[in-house]
Amino acid sequence: MARPPKERKKKRKVQSKSTAKVKPRNVDHVTGDNIPKSFIFSRGKLPSSLRGLQMDLRKLMLPHTALKLREKKRNNLKDFLNLAGPMGVTHFLILSKTDSSPYLRVARTPQGPTLSFKIHEYSLAVDVAHSQARPRCPPEVFKTSPLIVLSGFGTGEQHLKLVTIMFQNIFPSIDVNTVKLSSCQRIVLLNYDKETKLIDFRHYTIMLQPVGVSRRIRKFVQNHEVPDLRNLRDVGDFFAKAGYGSESEADDEAATVSLPNDLGRVNRASTRSAVKLQEIGPRMTLQLVKIEEGLCSGGIIFNEYRVEANGDTT
Repeated sequence: MARPPKERKKKRKVQSKSTAKVKPRNVDHVTGDNIPKSFIFSRGKLPSSLRGLQMDLRKLMLPHTALKLREKKRNNLKDFLNLAGPMGVTHFLILSKTDSSPYLRVARTPQGPTLSFKIHEYSLAVDVAHSQARPRCPPEVFKTSPLIVLSGFGTGEQHLKLVTIMFQNIFPSIDVNTVKLSSCQRIVLLNYDKETKLIDFRHYTIMLQPVGVSRRIRKFVQNHEVPDLRNLRDVGDFFAKAGYGSESEADDEAATVSLPNDLGRVNRASTRSAVKLQEIGPRMTLQLVKIEEGLCSGGIIFNEYRVEANGDTT
């Protein structure tokens, strides 16, 4: 009679568990809340120029937006809202067009509020680039979210406080003590003019350039270019010809900073660097016309064209 094979003793595998809590990538390390995410879409039919503005806004909101969000005519606001919850989307930016003007609505999901802006003027990113002698917009700047700067909103008016809160919460918060300089690639600037009640919306890339170094030497270091020395006696003539002339004199007019650590191949912690902004678009001139309590609905908190009891419009 055959004996059953002996059962081998299974060795217990001991798995060590780390006691450190690893925060998910979709959690803001500053506030502890979920990282703001957005959907940018349209309601109604848009002309081609506004379609271009929609794509520019999606690119501006990268990396926490749906760049290739597909829309269909039968989609309504509820369809986007049902999709927003599982994907952690916190804000909607909605473009529309009436017979008189285009409009931009910025809404907090799922319950509002909603800010409605009239777009007085706008320029696409491609138009901004065409107006510049040396346009610069490398793809890597869109790997991190832009910084947000609000100017002129501190008037104490309640509706401007809501605008400030809304735009501050669209982008992830930063901690100035721990933020990496390499992640500060872009900046969004909103400037409010209390006389005209218009908001200038601008989008820039941030550039750092070492003070006192010519463009020729910067390109040589950054791009690993092999210099043409055929007409020179030695390599010293190349640097003497590059010099410290007019190309670097403009650095004195820009704001200069001392970096806490090295950034790239050119900007070193031991030297001063000039901070420069280059506009990349889109560019808009906005006017706040209405604030609703809910998501594109509900009570009116603010109305620029409200009618008083005597029939006058203010």
